[in-house]
Amino acid sequence: MRLMNRWSIGVCLAFAVLGVRAQSVDAHRKPGTTVRVELIGDSTQTDQAGYGRGFCANLTQQVDCVNMARGGASTKTFREMGLWEKSLATQPDYMLIQFGHNDEPSAEKLPRQTTLEEFEANLRRFVDEARARHIQPVLVTPLTRRYFDKDGKVRSDLGTHSAITKRVAESMHVPLIDLQTDSIAYLNGLGEASGSALGITKKDRDGKVAPDKTHLNWEGSYVFGRIVAVDLAKAVPPLATYVLPKPATLPPEGLLAMRVLRGEPFKIVLVGDSTVATAGGWGPAFCAALTPNVTCVDVAANGRSSKSYMDEGLWAKALALHGQYYFIQFGHNDQKTDASRHTDPQTGYAENLQRIIREVRAAGAIPVVLSPLSRRNYTDGKLVEDGLAAYADAARDVAAQERVTFVDLFALSRKYLSGLTQEQADELDATTHPDAKAENATAGKPDRTHLNDKGKSIFGRMVADNVIRVQVELGPNVVGVPEATTTQAAPTDGH
Repeated sequence: MRLMNRWSIGVCLAFAVLGVRAQSVDAHRKPGTTVRVELIGDSTQTDQAGYGRGFCANLTQQVDCVNMARGGASTKTFREMGLWEKSLATQPDYMLIQFGHNDEPSAEKLPRQTTLEEFEANLRRFVDEARARHIQPVLVTPLTRRYFDKDGKVRSDLGTHSAITKRVAESMHVPLIDLQTDSIAYLNGLGEASGSALGITKKDRDGKVAPDKTHLNWEGSYVFGRIVAVDLAKAVPPLATYVLPKPATLPPEGLLAMRVLRGEPFKIVLVGDSTVATAGGWGPAFCAALTPNVTCVDVAANGRSSKSYMDEGLWAKALALHGQYYFIQFGHNDQKTDASRHTDPQTGYAENLQRIIREVRAAGAIPVVLSPLSRRNYTDGKLVEDGLAAYADAARDVAAQERVTFVDLFALSRKYLSGLTQEQADELDATTHPDAKAENATAGKPDRTHLNDKGKSIFGRMVADNVIRVQVELGPNVVGVPEATTTQAAPTDGH
């Protein structure tokens, strides 16, 4: 894992390019809803590391609550990544716009940073353009970080950005939610120990648990999400009827995540094909990266597709293991032409993933979807496009529709492999593989699908380092290692 300060930056960067659990939406409204409310902002608004899911949970079923927030985004990069235009295109009735954390200057001088003048101009432009589309903007001052001084009170580092947000709201007659003030007041009433308990934690390079003072766990999301929902009712009175009269309570998934975050024992079950399985996949190295309180069971099977894994009863056996998390990766064998394994990416493959996700949830567990590991064939020094991208895209779409964590291992592995030559990539190849049906099993032909111990170590660690950026409660359960020994962080859910 990264050093503590770099870890926080890495979380934001991963969220920035990927959009943790961002909903894939268009102008079509969720059936049975009468109003659409959209979150526009950074990681402190997202579902996985912000107050987004807690906010939406505190609204009635009549609200189509859409989270377009993107971790690491600033008023500048939200537009540059095309997220603003995409958000406008969903045609919400209301937009809650909150930025500041990533506009703030830092020693790294990242491209996302803005001057105070640019920050204000960008907010004003958001307001103008939302109104031009007949959307009501609501400005939100940034959620405070949990920096406590010796007197036990929060020290804000976002006061200037909050003041600018207030000024824009006042001068442009925009409803305002002063979350900065409200979150500081709430935390000052709790005190440092209880306030810090609303955030996530992670392991530093020495394997010690360290607090994250910006991002939120499930309990934090529901606390601050409730505050935002109540404040919205005050700022926009017509929406008061859509706010639950009593605070929402954590669902089973949230209760499980909080137990995991607190270090209780739990089980992860790996489901997939040979690129996950023990003989030639990343599974063993991933399991080795976990702390002793985690039982990691790899039941991925050679030569199976999302179809044959279920048809042969392997999925039923995996579900019977009663894991708390199920990591799901198929695709390689779904490409095969034989009827027993083949699936179309957008139909059979997607439907199989949806079924697995729903059955995991019905069992009270948490699904994590991964796109397939890239193959390692090069032509003229470039990785070959071999059709797996279609399955990666389908997996991404299903994860967005079902609102589950998605690790884009296809994108991650291709980014890593793109920096290698064919000769270097072949250093990761399995020399023998027990699956008679395995790809590249012909004698004397390099196996550029399966992994030797070096390949397992690289990609197993890649999965571990990146899943904790989206399934954040797993952070303390991944063993910290020196920064120089980790694979470079990259987008984790492909959005």
